[in-house]
Amino acid sequence: MVRKNQSSSSPSEAEEGELSDSPVEHIDGIKAQNYEKRRNFEEEERGRRGRKDSREGDDKLRHRRVENGKRRDTDREDQRRRSERDDSEEEERQDRRREEDRSTGRRKEEDGDVKDDRRDRSRRRNECDDGQDNGHRRRRDSNKHAYRDEDRDSDRKARRMDRERGRRRDDKDGYKDEDSDSDSDRKDRRRDRERGRRRDDIDGHRDRERGRRRDEREKDSRRRDDDREVEGRDRKKVDRNLTESEINNDSGKGNENPKVVVQKEENLGRSGGVYIPPYKLARMMKEVQDKSSVEYQRMSWDALRKSINGLVNKVNATNIKNIIPELFAENLIRGRGLFCRSCMKSQMASPGFTDVFAALVAVANTKFPEVGELLLRRIILQLQRAYKRNDKPQLLAAVKFIAHLVNQQVVHELIALELLTVLLENPTDDSVEVAVGFVTECGSMLQDLCPRGLHGIFERFRGILHEGEIDKRVQFLIEGLFALRKAKFQGYPAVRPELDLVEQEDQLTHEVSLSDEIDPEITLDIFKADPNFLENEKKYEELKKSILGEESDDEADSDGGSEDEDEDEDESDEEEEEKMQIKDETETNLVNLRRTIYLTIMSSVDFEEAGHKLLKIKLEPGQEMELCIMLLECCSQERTYLRYYGLLGQRFCMINKVHQENFEKCFVQQYSMIHRLETNKLRNVAKFFAHLLGTDALPWHVLSYIRLTEEDTTSSSRIFIKILFQELSEHLGIRLLNERLNDPTMQDSFESIFPKDNPKNTRFSINFFTSIGLGGITENLREYLKNMPRLIMQQQKPVSESDESGSASSDDSDSSESESSSSSKESESDSGSDDRRRKRRRR
Repeated sequence: MVRKNQSSSSPSEAEEGELSDSPVEHIDGIKAQNYEKRRNFEEEERGRRGRKDSREGDDKLRHRRVENGKRRDTDREDQRRRSERDDSEEEERQDRRREEDRSTGRRKEEDGDVKDDRRDRSRRRNECDDGQDNGHRRRRDSNKHAYRDEDRDSDRKARRMDRERGRRRDDKDGYKDEDSDSDSDRKDRRRDRERGRRRDDIDGHRDRERGRRRDEREKDSRRRDDDREVEGRDRKKVDRNLTESEINNDSGKGNENPKVVVQKEENLGRSGGVYIPPYKLARMMKEVQDKSSVEYQRMSWDALRKSINGLVNKVNATNIKNIIPELFAENLIRGRGLFCRSCMKSQMASPGFTDVFAALVAVANTKFPEVGELLLRRIILQLQRAYKRNDKPQLLAAVKFIAHLVNQQVVHELIALELLTVLLENPTDDSVEVAVGFVTECGSMLQDLCPRGLHGIFERFRGILHEGEIDKRVQFLIEGLFALRKAKFQGYPAVRPELDLVEQEDQLTHEVSLSDEIDPEITLDIFKADPNFLENEKKYEELKKSILGEESDDEADSDGGSEDEDEDEDESDEEEEEKMQIKDETETNLVNLRRTIYLTIMSSVDFEEAGHKLLKIKLEPGQEMELCIMLLECCSQERTYLRYYGLLGQRFCMINKVHQENFEKCFVQQYSMIHRLETNKLRNVAKFFAHLLGTDALPWHVLSYIRLTEEDTTSSSRIFIKILFQELSEHLGIRLLNERLNDPTMQDSFESIFPKDNPKNTRFSINFFTSIGLGGITENLREYLKNMPRLIMQQQKPVSESDESGSASSDDSDSSESESSSSSKESESDSGSDDRRRKRRRR
């Protein structure tokens, strides 16, 4: 039964085993599937991330290429702008050089060069014969220049096209190679391309500059040739007219002197002929018998031109009163063109003397108004030309001349306002700068004559400043102009006192608009024969006598008494100068000196540098005290005492005894006002003087001013004495300080500090020094206080003896006095009794 049950139970157990094993295997399968899924998911994620990174890398690369392209374009644009700016600047420089060359050429031509005169004479001689050849030659030269210009332009275009093709090719190759090569290779290629481009740009710029300079030279040469041809034609016409008039005169006279015509033709030239020395010219003028002849007129014209040029070049603010009579002695009516041209040339050469030339013109304008009007027209014409050509130096000169003529009231103020309106209508850096200079020169006069118009101009300046479109430098100029207006144009007076030569009632003012058509009357600068030459000269002589005649007539009569009058005038001038002494009550110079000393002290690195700089300051007699005061003030203003000030004061005391005496005065002054100082300032001042005393820079007898008693000191003065002696003990030591204070030669100076006149004062001094820790320096004073009763007793003995002797002598004197008084009483009684007897007898 048992076996059957076991056998029968086995199949059931096997089934249970199979059932028990199958769940485990199922779980393992599920785990494996999950693992596979997770691994597949991770692989997909890695793939997705890789694709994303590759896309981002492509985007970054594409973005980098775009940025590089933009940067390359911006670099090219900046380089192009830079090259254009350089080209414009170079063109401006070339224009300035050309204008300078033209001005120098004009000066040489006006001064009269001998070589040019010879060439002109030879050209005039050969012009009739070689007229056709010259025409062919000029046409041939112009064709050559045209061919050269065309070839040069074609070469430039070809070079430019080659450079552009090379750049495009480099750009394409660079873009192809950038995809395949590494970053370092791309950078190297990019750097090489940039270097090549820069080299090409530099070469191209050099070629352009060389071509431009060559073109400018050729153009200048052509202009000179054209100007010379025109001048030659004009001279030829003038010479032809002159020769015809001379031939007619000679034919009318019978042709008696044919050599004169040849001599005249030889003397003809661009500026009046070949240079003739003054003595030779005067001799030739004397030799000419016919004063109305053309030859004599030409000689007088040359003499007039040289005289006017010499006077204008010689004038300045000191000798203008002497130049004016000499100028009126010349024929200004005939030479008004020469006078105006000479003034303009001299003013252009030296703009600093513009006010002097304006004063000279103002004086001439009072007698000859046509001179002032002609000069004004020519200056306005010069201004218009310079404004159109953008010639800044010439524009500045013309504007400055007009400004000073406005100050002299030769020119109306409306012209100044019109000029400022034109300059500020379309403001640029140069026009605003010119306007600022103009207002600076004549703003004081415009403020008096037309304040509303000047206010409108300043409002326009303010608008330009708010717009901010001009350069910073010009904005600063406008701000400076506003500050100058606020100061009422101080430093820029309308007319200097030495140049105020014309009364306001005598001055004639001219008004010419800038928009009017102006005739400069250039023919007045050229010699022309005058048929009424002698009559005009006589008229001007009479006019000159009316202007200068009184002075010339009185000169002969006043020669005898002029010396006495001069002496009297000199004495009176000296007396007036002694009486009139101007004193500056505002102390402006003193404030500026103190500021200079303060800045020098505070800006120096060490005391040696400060002393070297301060010694370089030029001090007037009596100002040495200011140096010591400022040094002490700077020391007292510090938070803590700096040894820098003590060393600096020591150096000055050692250098000069004057500074030592000044520091003694400062010590006395500071101690007398010590109660006014704060504790910090008091401490710094005490340490400063302690340093000077400890180094023997300051003598010790200054301590005699200190009186150490309870009645004569205050809390501030006791603190000062305490700090002073404590610093001395630290610097010298208590032993050396005691030796100094016990010096027998200095006891008179120390009696006030160690008083021995009263035991109370002596005890106060001993207690004071003991309380501050310096009782060691009072040993002698303590001994004196111990021995004081004995000394008093010794002093009282001779006093008592002297009192006894004095009493005895007083008794004797009293007895003698009593006797004398009794005798006098007796005599008086006797005299009184006699008087009574006489009265009785009379009765």
